[in-house]
Amino acid sequence: MDTQSLKLFLQLADHLHFGRTSEACHISTSTLSRSIQKLEQDLGVQLLERDNRSVLLTHQGQKLQTYARDLLQQWDSFHDSLLESAQELRGEISIYCSVTASYSFLHDILSQFRREHPSIEIVLHTGDPAPGIARVLSGKEDITIAAKPEKLPTGLAFRRITVSPLVFIAPKLKKFEYRQPQSDCSQEWADIPMILSEEGPIRVHINHWLNQADILPNIYAQVAGHEAIVSMVSLGFGVGVVPKIVLDNSPLKNRVQIMSNTPTLPSYDVGFCTLNKRLKSPIIKAFWSQL
Repeated sequence: MDTQSLKLFLQLADHLHFGRTSEACHISTSTLSRSIQKLEQDLGVQLLERDNRSVLLTHQGQKLQTYARDLLQQWDSFHDSLLESAQELRGEISIYCSVTASYSFLHDILSQFRREHPSIEIVLHTGDPAPGIARVLSGKEDITIAAKPEKLPTGLAFRRITVSPLVFIAPKLKKFEYRQPQSDCSQEWADIPMILSEEGPIRVHINHWLNQADILPNIYAQVAGHEAIVSMVSLGFGVGVVPKIVLDNSPLKNRVQIMSNTPTLPSYDVGFCTLNKRLKSPIIKAFWSQL
């Protein structure tokens, strides 16, 4: 059974953009377009409304989106049942994490997993860890390395790797001048340019502190990824907040400094996440048991 066209359609239905979808799927835009056109020809209906700027699902496209998700989940379950009786596990496992997590945690785990299961293909996607859990919940990824939210979503399994404190960092550049706040709730924080995460648990903690202290922040930039925050801080654009483990592994750690008189934010509780129902898969179960 060829499920690739349905997977491509679901990706396009999520992104609603041919360029971003083709980039995410590592194929050309023309290949993606031909696949969707063939799917429309086979079904005899129009799935998308296209123009130069946007893509929208038709009513038939919305119905296929629901059907395709159910079908692919059933196909995965059937495939898993076949694997249970196989002598050697075969298939694919997709993992999403930040660049820092990929070389801080995954190297030894994947090395051992590869030795024990050489016929399993490992697909690794890296990026901002903030949307990692959402990607697992939507079925885009099997496993992610992410910070544990205050309330773990229903149906999600979490296996802790480490707990890292959050630190406020400032550049060491002499040309970057700011007045060090005398306390964690000082209004002097409002005068300091800040580089913050666009989303994720750290941004939630920072927003809570700012609201509690009644501070209107001077936000210079909102970026995706902790590594990007360290980079922008090192260039003197402002101060930021990152997990200490990210700073310790950064090639730019000598260009920034940890600030004093800062608020104490909840620690960064980082670990592996997957759907509980995916643990029934022999491949996911084999990876999870190795942790």
